[in-house]
Amino acid sequence: MKCLSNQRVRLFLRHCSQHRSLLRVGKELHAVLTTSGSKKAPRSYLSNSLFQFYAASGDMANAQKVFDEIPLSEKDNVDWTTLLSSLSRYGFLVDSMKLFVEMRRKRVEIDDVAAVCLFGVCAKLEDLGFGEQGHGFAVKMGLLNSVKVCNSLMDMYGKCGFVGDVRRLFEMLEEKSVVSWTVVLETVVKWEGLENGRKVFDEMPERNAVAWTVMVAGYVGAGFTGEALELLEEMVFKCGHGLNFVTLCSLLSACAQSGNLVIGRWVHVYALKTGEEEMCDHVMVGTALVDMYAKCGNIDSSMKVFRLMRRRNVVTWNALFSGLAMHGKGRVVIDMFPEMVREVKPDDLTFSAVLSACSHSGLVEEGWRCFHSLRLYGLEPKVDHYACMVDLLGRAGRIEEAEMLMREMTVPPNEVVLGSLLGSCSVHGKLEIAERIERELVQMSPGNMEYQIVLSNMYAAEGRSDVVDRLRGSMRNRGIRKTPGMSSIHVNGSVHRFSAGDRSHPRTKEIYLKLNEVIERIRSAGYVPHVSALVSPSEVDLEDKELALCFHSEKLAVCFGLLVTKPRTPLYVFKNLRICQDCHSAMKIVSKIYDREIIIRDRNRFHQFKGGSCSCSDHW
Repeated sequence: MKCLSNQRVRLFLRHCSQHRSLLRVGKELHAVLTTSGSKKAPRSYLSNSLFQFYAASGDMANAQKVFDEIPLSEKDNVDWTTLLSSLSRYGFLVDSMKLFVEMRRKRVEIDDVAAVCLFGVCAKLEDLGFGEQGHGFAVKMGLLNSVKVCNSLMDMYGKCGFVGDVRRLFEMLEEKSVVSWTVVLETVVKWEGLENGRKVFDEMPERNAVAWTVMVAGYVGAGFTGEALELLEEMVFKCGHGLNFVTLCSLLSACAQSGNLVIGRWVHVYALKTGEEEMCDHVMVGTALVDMYAKCGNIDSSMKVFRLMRRRNVVTWNALFSGLAMHGKGRVVIDMFPEMVREVKPDDLTFSAVLSACSHSGLVEEGWRCFHSLRLYGLEPKVDHYACMVDLLGRAGRIEEAEMLMREMTVPPNEVVLGSLLGSCSVHGKLEIAERIERELVQMSPGNMEYQIVLSNMYAAEGRSDVVDRLRGSMRNRGIRKTPGMSSIHVNGSVHRFSAGDRSHPRTKEIYLKLNEVIERIRSAGYVPHVSALVSPSEVDLEDKELALCFHSEKLAVCFGLLVTKPRTPLYVFKNLRICQDCHSAMKIVSKIYDREIIIRDRNRFHQFKGGSCSCSDHW
């Protein structure tokens, strides 16, 4: 070590930070510097270089430790800002905010880089209060003269939904960069809709790849497949904006959320045809494709992409396991878990996905084994793991056992755990336990009336109309309404949306004629309406109750699909709420009578109806 000058050591550490393969070498050098005492030599600044090495490598535990060891007199604002930005980059958002406060307290100079980092953290956390304080500080220190600071401030307000503040800041800018325009575009598309967003897009003097991606993703999310394809082709083939890893993943994410398989396949083909091996083999793109195909209902393609990936990480495995769980492929997940362990180390999300898969497939014993194996991998059970186990036991009808597990949790149960148990009580008719759970939920979240609606439905199923009327009256007086069910179906590149009893579709008359035909045929095959699924069974007679069930949004969507597609064409329907018991029973019979595969993605999972049965095996 004596033969190397401090300057050479610092240069070598910088080189190590730029190559992940040299991370171990950098740590070994740290050990040598510590044991030799060189690190503590006055004005050597070796500790500063070690800190920069760990921060650049993402090892925030060691970065923080070395940073704290550096004497205050030898820390400059570059060190402080590096720690601030590194904490933000690697997800330690609250720690980053605390560090900013410490920087102010110790009178560290705040530059535009630190300000950009601060507003980025506030945007991710959607912390408007802290962001507004930062805004005031930026004005006081004259930092808003920087376009980058203004852009990050606008983005913070945009993420928090304050469109007016974004527009005001934008108008104040003397120099409006393409990033400034893009921030406004993203904000307007998200909060004011596509029409206003398109106006901003058309006004932009210059458009970068991010602006195009925001607009295309907006069209995809809204179901405008034709417009999205036109814009994509213009972006790529006319304007020459190639899709990089970030834009590909953004578009695939939009497709996954909206269930748009047409655009998802277009993006996949584009990635394959670029001819760049790195693009096709990139782990982020592969993972996004696995996720997209699974969430669009094509789990076989998801598995195929997964198997063709040459590089996979724990995120890739988690995406596949989550997709398989949604499709009721719990046994496949259990069988693949040993393969995963040989390849990567499972994390908390892995076990959440595996437990969810067990829950959706009714694999109680396998779920227990998975839950008990958490500590074997150095993990402690988290709230999400308990929530999955409570859900698993509840779906299997073991309500008392689920409640016992919840009471024995090492962490307090949250709204998800209690809500899951309440849902299971509803399915299995455990009214006494449901009343107890509902009281706890009301204390935890007084403004959420969804739980009272669930309990009200349970009272209705028990024939206690007096209690139902009292609860419904109370909710009406408080202006509380049930979230309306909405179902959408993709047909020939277009999305058609339906609500319960919807008559706004141009082909409404034909749809309802088809509905009458379907109801008549499935009644002949043994379908009996499940009237207890109705919201207000005490207020209408039996015939009206059965009629109301016929008009549920997913039935209308399926009837439209039967009407406009060729025989034996699979139908893909996406619903914002959990499919009700009546529609679930009806779809099984429809799939058999009409020889159709019907795939419905509800709020929780996929239901693949085929030949009179469902992939969930009634574990839903």
